[in-house]
Amino acid sequence: MPNTEKQFIPAAGIDWLLPFYDLFTKLLGVGIYHRRLLEQAEIRPGYRVLEIGCGTGNMTILAKRLNPSVDILGIDPDPKALSLARKKAHRAGFLMEFQQAFSEHLPLPDASFDRVLSAFMLHHIQPVSKLSALREAYRVLKPGGSLHLADFREGKHPRVHHFVNILHPHKELRFQHMVSHLLQEAAFGDIREVAHQATILGQIAYYSAVRHP
Repeated sequence: MPNTEKQFIPAAGIDWLLPFYDLFTKLLGVGIYHRRLLEQAEIRPGYRVLEIGCGTGNMTILAKRLNPSVDILGIDPDPKALSLARKKAHRAGFLMEFQQAFSEHLPLPDASFDRVLSAFMLHHIQPVSKLSALREAYRVLKPGGSLHLADFREGKHPRVHHFVNILHPHKELRFQHMVSHLLQEAAFGDIREVAHQATILGQIAYYSAVRHP
């Protein structure tokens, strides 16, 4: 059972903003970043794919739309966001599963996914839990499977900081850890910063890492 008593940041930062979340992210062009991360992941027919921190399911549903034959699971601790994700998937005609869980405690078997995806999730997690979340991603990947992660680059950017304060007024953005170092600590190999790009929100970096046999 998911640990529903543990605190988490809602998908929109504040519950009452959730109805506006998808519109807000659409206006900001977040779908472009999702698509780029999915292209990087090179998802193939028959793969099992997990998105951790799926929120309202935008990238999970896009992955299914682009790869109809794959089995995709979205996980997030926010039950209200997951409810929206399920409704959107149903309207799109997709049979998909969304499950409530924390990234640090995935209720999933070892070595059960070919790809793990994470978009703008890692900076939401408390610093002491980031490594645990990446170790869980490693654990559920099959040998040879890979993690594909996008998030803001280390350090503050004025626009990012302002945007995060709108959505998360009680949480200051301090994404100053080294993602590559955390991935190494989590036992991943072939760690790469695949690309980075300047956006209206600031610098976004794309990472990949492999679970070796």
